[in-house]
Amino acid sequence: MKTTIGIDLGGSTTKIVGITAGEIISPLLVRATDPVASLFGAFGKFVDQNHIALSDIKKIMITGVGASYIGRPIYGLPTGHTPEFLANGLGGLHLSQATSGIIVSMGTGTALVKATPDKIEHIGGTGIGGGTILGLASRMINIRDIDLIIKLAEEGTLSNVDLMVGDITKNALPNLLPETTASNFGRISDVATKSDLALGILNMVFQSIGTMAAFALKNSGLNDAVLIGNLTALPQCRTLLVPLSKLFGVNYILPKNSEYATAVGAALAYELDAL
Repeated sequence: MKTTIGIDLGGSTTKIVGITAGEIISPLLVRATDPVASLFGAFGKFVDQNHIALSDIKKIMITGVGASYIGRPIYGLPTGHTPEFLANGLGGLHLSQATSGIIVSMGTGTALVKATPDKIEHIGGTGIGGGTILGLASRMINIRDIDLIIKLAEEGTLSNVDLMVGDITKNALPNLLPETTASNFGRISDVATKSDLALGILNMVFQSIGTMAAFALKNSGLNDAVLIGNLTALPQCRTLLVPLSKLFGVNYILPKNSEYATAVGAALAYELDAL
């Protein structure tokens, strides 16, 4: 049984998956700043770990911002390109098993793709994303290591950073709980720690993305937002973004292997003849 390889070639990470008989095999992520080196490193590691012979590969499909650097067949194998937004849509729907929805691709920035059975289209996005987290953390707490930022945030207290609805009114407001954020960083305390600030940064980024996705859903008449991309691997994505479902009355879906959705979509574009 031959395998179709999907590769999402990003600016700092390369993600690769294989699809054999409709089943996803062994997602793999490699970090590297050079897209060409990253691609060949990821590809070599992937085929070695999964004992895949080059003769067993049906097609290699590449997507992502680094795809433009690859203009020749990889190791002489049939190689094609999948537009990134198409890959986002196909991969997001496949992993979530949703029939339609807004696919929220959270990487360095955030892209929103409307995906239905009839059409996949890019509808907008925001510059807020992983790059925002790293940039603000670098300036505010002098840390740029994402793993350390995540660890610090786990010990943080939002009430030392954010202004909540309960801080500004004693009266109940329609659909707003007292712990709903009224202003990100609107209540920075003199005793706020690095952990508090790290949590505040993550909360602002995830809430901003979640809010934009909710507005896109309301405008489109859809109800499901499928979350994909590198930021979905952060534990705070589940604790800070997903709970916004109740606030906005929409459904956020965080599927298994969500960070590999674009690579999955790249391969599916060929498998489903969607190009």
